[in-house]
Amino acid sequence: MERNIESDIREFIAENFLFQENADSLAGSDSLLDGGVIDSTGVLELVGFLEARFGLRVSDAEVVPQNFDTIDALVAFVSGKIGSEAIGSEANS
Repeated sequence: MERNIESDIREFIAENFLFQENADSLAGSDSLLDGGVIDSTGVLELVGFLEARFGLRVSDAEVVPQNFDTIDALVAFVSGKIGSEAIGSEANS
């Protein structure tokens, strides 16, 4: 599942923010913010994509560089949200 998450995120970044580069050229640990790949508006677009693509709810408190600055951080964030939301829905069943 993590590979699909990463490839989906990379594809979104490539289609929306990289005009001359391929998302595969970004290392998972490269800063998207410091590298100028995304800005604050781009972060909001990324939040919308994650919510739509993965069925997540991202709170304002979660929109921090620790979760959104690198592809690795995004994959970990989405994986964690998917896991915690699955656990939450099982508890409500």
